[in-house]
Amino acid sequence: MATPDFIHAIRASAGHQLWLPGITAIVFDDEGRVLLGRRTDTRKWSVIGGIPDPGEQPAACAVREVFEETAVRCVAERVVLVQALNPVTYPNGDVCQYMDITFRCRAVGGEARVNDDESLEVAWFDVDALPELNEFGVFRIKQAMSDAPTWFDATAFS
Repeated sequence: MATPDFIHAIRASAGHQLWLPGITAIVFDDEGRVLLGRRTDTRKWSVIGGIPDPGEQPAACAVREVFEETAVRCVAERVVLVQALNPVTYPNGDVCQYMDITFRCRAVGGEARVNDDESLEVAWFDVDALPELNEFGVFRIKQAMSDAPTWFDATAFS
């Protein structure tokens, strides 16, 4: 993924340690399958996500990211999870920590396909036949399948 211009501007004044919003979209189709993309940077299957543009609403970002990466049109239905993630160090020296907001989304149109340079493949998967995914993705899919209230780390308050 190319670094957005606004991140370059933040970096110019704040340096390489960045606290950023992140959005994850768990998209289900009418058959209950989940949409995943195989990333170009890691070559691994992953849930769909990205960084909101300045002033962009989180749900709008989820919908935009899904379309940009997969050509699938979706609607955001609810917030599934809010979580501060561990810092990530990138090859350019940026140390970013994300506040992830995960949305459950419902596909409403489009055909799943690679729609940008961030994915090698895009596909729908039955939730009981997922490809190898990291715990980040698996946990978010499980939360999105549940009708439980929005998840957050309650241990932070004890």
